[in-house]
Amino acid sequence: MDVTFLYIVLALIAGVGLISYIFSFKSTQKPKTDTLFTEALNAMVRADKGKAVRLLRDVVKQDSDHIMAYLQLGNLLRESHPQQATKIHQSLTVRPNLSTDLKVDIHQALALDYEQIGQFQKAKRESEQVLKFEKRNTWALQFLLSISEREKNWDQAAGWTKQIQKITGKHDPDELARFQVYKGLEKLKNGFADEARSFFQKALKSSPDFGLPYRYLGDMFEQTRDLVKAVENWEYFAVRDIENASQVFGKIESALFDLGRYSEVENFYRRILEIDSSNFEAIIRLANVLEEKGEDGAALSLIESTINPNSKDVRGDIMKLKLSLITSTPVELSHQVDSILEKLSDAKDD
Repeated sequence: MDVTFLYIVLALIAGVGLISYIFSFKSTQKPKTDTLFTEALNAMVRADKGKAVRLLRDVVKQDSDHIMAYLQLGNLLRESHPQQATKIHQSLTVRPNLSTDLKVDIHQALALDYEQIGQFQKAKRESEQVLKFEKRNTWALQFLLSISEREKNWDQAAGWTKQIQKITGKHDPDELARFQVYKGLEKLKNGFADEARSFFQKALKSSPDFGLPYRYLGDMFEQTRDLVKAVENWEYFAVRDIENASQVFGKIESALFDLGRYSEVENFYRRILEIDSSNFEAIIRLANVLEEKGEDGAALSLIESTINPNSKDVRGDIMKLKLSLITSTPVELSHQVDSILEKLSDAKDD
């Protein structure tokens, strides 16, 4: 047999053996890294961050092409080592043949990295990069909206809000009107009252039931001592923004007292309670008004009807104690004090 031919045959056999070994090695390696990655994800679900980081580092050490492992490793390191997280995610941007979904995930991760280290312009650019891949990506739009609000760029914030509402189909005029209010507040802070009022009125024109502009219009009328219009606007605010209504309770009481219309305070609080029967601040203030009118029994009944024995909130109990000082015996008052102390102790233990 020709010696050259024999060498060729032997080389082919060796080559086939080497290829078989490589494929055999890869087939055993891939399941191992996949298992480690799955274990890392499970550790993340269990909030075992340390274990997840260790497992992900093992994955990328064995398989440098495991993009998702790098991505998740950077995400886990963002809070404690943001610079390192940024470097990991930056290195992924130059990887070839990335899918659109992976590119979106990587640039989203980078946006969060830069936000963590306070580089908001770079964070903004990364989220804009996401929009180049997915024009309707609501995460990126929300992220850009948050940056605009942080920078107090209200026109830009309004633009992002319009895009979000167009995509989601949820049109909320209050969201856009609030940016007009914020622009008005800036003008007011800088001493431009007329311009501020104009922005507040624009907000009301675009969203007549939005409460916030009424709040600040009331404040402006208070400054010019037009207390009638001040009270009118504060009341509009209170009934439209019931969660924050208590912000103007004291203002309304004081203005009505100065106007000689303090008798209207009771009706105002009853109106609030018709809208929100659990508004505790209104209940307390109404009880005080009734007490001042000499209607101690009505005030006490009002408070007792709102006290929840299972609640750890002691404000109602303290108000009841105050109203009972004249009518209750020392023993009854002592029991009330003990009840309050018990609730405070339970709240402390929790």
